[in-house]
Amino acid sequence: MAKLAGHEIVAEYLHHLEHPLKAEIEEVRSFILSVDDQITEQIKWNAPSFCVQGEDRITLNLQGKGFFRIIFHCGAKVQTHDIKGALPEDTLLEWASNDRAIVKILNLNDLEEKKEQLREVIVRWIEATSKE
Repeated sequence: MAKLAGHEIVAEYLHHLEHPLKAEIEEVRSFILSVDDQITEQIKWNAPSFCVQGEDRITLNLQGKGFFRIIFHCGAKVQTHDIKGALPEDTLLEWASNDRAIVKILNLNDLEEKKEQLREVIVRWIEATSKE
């Protein structure tokens, strides 16, 4: 049996996922992938994770009740990035540390309201965390 590629693994994961916000999760997945051609995906930390230049940068956290989180980060290894200082003030992001921020998604309406800001955050996060 051939090894599945990243997007196939994520599609398979989502096919079997039982989550009350499954439609929203699938929409966020499509949306994140549509923002930039260099974004790839895999399953990491038991959830869809999105990579740039082979490094995890955005990971979904599906553990919440009545919501899920989009985690913006600098990968699995501890970094000393100050992304917070590199990005303009943004009310969409809830900062967990200087290199990790969170966006909560409650439902499809919430996602639709946040999409324009979310696109900007994704673009800026990729710019701020990409290798020179």
